[in-house]
Amino acid sequence: MPPAPHRSYPKTIAFIGDIHREWQYVARGLDACDPQPEVAILLGDIECQRPLDDVAAPLLDRGIQVFWIFGNHDNDGGPDMWANMVGPIRNPRTAPGALHARVVDIDGLRIAGLGGTFRPRIWEPPDPPRVQRRADLPADLEKLGPHWHDDHRNALAHSLGATAIWPEDYDRLATQRADILVTHEAPSSHPAGNAALDALARAMGAQLIVHGHHHVCYRAVAPDGLRALGVAAGWGLTADGTTLWRGEAPRNLGQLLHRWSLEDMPPTG
Repeated sequence: MPPAPHRSYPKTIAFIGDIHREWQYVARGLDACDPQPEVAILLGDIECQRPLDDVAAPLLDRGIQVFWIFGNHDNDGGPDMWANMVGPIRNPRTAPGALHARVVDIDGLRIAGLGGTFRPRIWEPPDPPRVQRRADLPADLEKLGPHWHDDHRNALAHSLGATAIWPEDYDRLATQRADILVTHEAPSSHPAGNAALDALARAMGAQLIVHGHHHVCYRAVAPDGLRALGVAAGWGLTADGTTLWRGEAPRNLGQLLHRWSLEDMPPTG
């Protein structure tokens, strides 16, 4: 891929970092944001104690279209918390915005989503996958042995089935085209990220990866022009990195690896 020039992205799309139930950041940010974004993309770790349709009221009540992926903490409260996020009956307004393992056209941009994180029991690149498909998980968990009680085995099965990055989803996305890849897990631009997400973006022809998970805001570029944007917890950023509003104090990024270079963040919008 040749180096990609900076592209002008619609500033009406707000990428919102891990909310972790702290919706006051979003509500306060939107109160001070003029003009309002037309679209919001939630980067996971929302932790829905109530249906997403209810907790996302600060966005929905302003007429903002909501898309979302899940993070590694969105199943912490078990199946009921998970259903509060993904259940279409509970969420008639936000269920159509589920972005995981699909590509949608938003304002002329093809945006793909991949929720969750890499889990060693399933797949932790660069190692090959242990389990390729969710349908194969019950047989794999039988290998845990008789000392595992059924309730523990079932809880693990639900957690892995829900919030792991699955090879079957990754492979499905790799056959499609997108301009932006939205992930919860970080690519290798983050010191704790994974180059498998870089490879997925390149396979899809994406020029930008937007991720959450690590609660840090930064922009970085790889030698071939692939760009990454990290969004900290509760922050709202546009695709070019402009800050629409601030959330939780960002964590430290650390030393970039794999020849990624930091880019300056644009001024607050």
